[in-house]
Amino acid sequence: MKYYSTNHTVPEVTLRDAVVKGLAADRGLFMPERIEKLPKEFFENIDELSLQEIAVRVAEAFFGEDVDSKALEKIVRDTLSFDTPVVEVENNIYSLELFHGPTLAFKDVGARFMARLLQYFINKDSDGTTVNVLVATSGDTGSAVANGFLGVDGIHVYVLYPKGKVSPIQECQFTTLGKNITAIEVDGNFDDCQRLVKSAFLDDELNSKLLLTSANSINVARFLPQAFYYFSGYAQLKAKGRGADIVVCVPSGNFGNITAGLIALKMGLPIKRFIAANNANDIFYKYLLTGEYTPKASVQTFANAMDVGDPSNFARILDLYAGKHEVIASLISGNAFSDSEIAETMKKCYEKTGYVLDPHGACGYLALKQLLKEGETGLFLETAHPAKFRDAVTEIIGCEIEIPRRLQEFMKGKKQSVEMSANFADLKNYLMSI
Repeated sequence: MKYYSTNHTVPEVTLRDAVVKGLAADRGLFMPERIEKLPKEFFENIDELSLQEIAVRVAEAFFGEDVDSKALEKIVRDTLSFDTPVVEVENNIYSLELFHGPTLAFKDVGARFMARLLQYFINKDSDGTTVNVLVATSGDTGSAVANGFLGVDGIHVYVLYPKGKVSPIQECQFTTLGKNITAIEVDGNFDDCQRLVKSAFLDDELNSKLLLTSANSINVARFLPQAFYYFSGYAQLKAKGRGADIVVCVPSGNFGNITAGLIALKMGLPIKRFIAANNANDIFYKYLLTGEYTPKASVQTFANAMDVGDPSNFARILDLYAGKHEVIASLISGNAFSDSEIAETMKKCYEKTGYVLDPHGACGYLALKQLLKEGETGLFLETAHPAKFRDAVTEIIGCEIEIPRRLQEFMKGKKQSVEMSANFADLKNYLMSI
């Protein structure tokens, strides 16, 4: 399988090159040359399959031509050493809980898969060169990537995060690890971090010295595996007799998650439509309403992982549908919510159902409450464990949130970070000095 750039100005590359390079030479994002439609029989029996069995079949469609079948199955099963259960919150509304992995966030799926796939290529083609992974994070990406790559030979990870703009627990998950993980604390916002990472990939001098790649959702090995849990979510609803007229709501920041869902849709997954739930960073929502995409500086919100003012994966959505706004708007609706609306939703949901939402899942739940039509079944992605926002959640719902043991262990470590300005020259000088 070849992978092309969304800018369509450079030659196609192999899967290995797409994973290692992260970003195309023309600043485009890599996309698979084709999307395989899965057979009808697969969907007829999907509710009888495990998450791992489903994921192996989906992975084969993208990576089967380039990765040995036994190795690919091992990568998938090692990645998915945890479940992604569907939980009923109230009548017709279900939560797809994606926080049961090692760092209690949905990004464990993509990050763990990418770490294992990259290691597969390093072991197969290694010349002794260290692969340097650069990743920008607004919260959960950093912890998922850092822990997914922790201790992997031949790889060093640099996590760039905005100073003072991630929760203390999230920060602990990637600043206390040491070993082959370096946390870089940027004096700016997430968009600055993302800009620094992209600039590093396109700097010829830097790339002549270091082998760089990204573990953000711009990397195909990060975002494509996120399709796994859409298939699993459908399978679980089908098993409950809820397999028709499913509407999936995705809390959206950099839009890698919903793009993976759209890929699943093109593979034949019988989803009726999608909803993109935004916080105050409503660039995509305004695009849906007007057809005009106008990036702007992100603003800090309660749902910090969605604080993105120029979503990278918007380019992939445009590419999937040839830039046709009317097609995109027919498949995806949206809404955007203030911090006060998010908090009120968390409070009301807990009082009514006893279900504890995190701020991001609350956006998805509220969007379904507002946009779900009669006869439809709503499934929202609960992307992070509410304990990662313990103080705020406890104050809102009036009930103490227990911190899982895995998070407690992170909080015992000593913070280690490198302070950095938002100037690319400073990052370049630092990396060049390695």
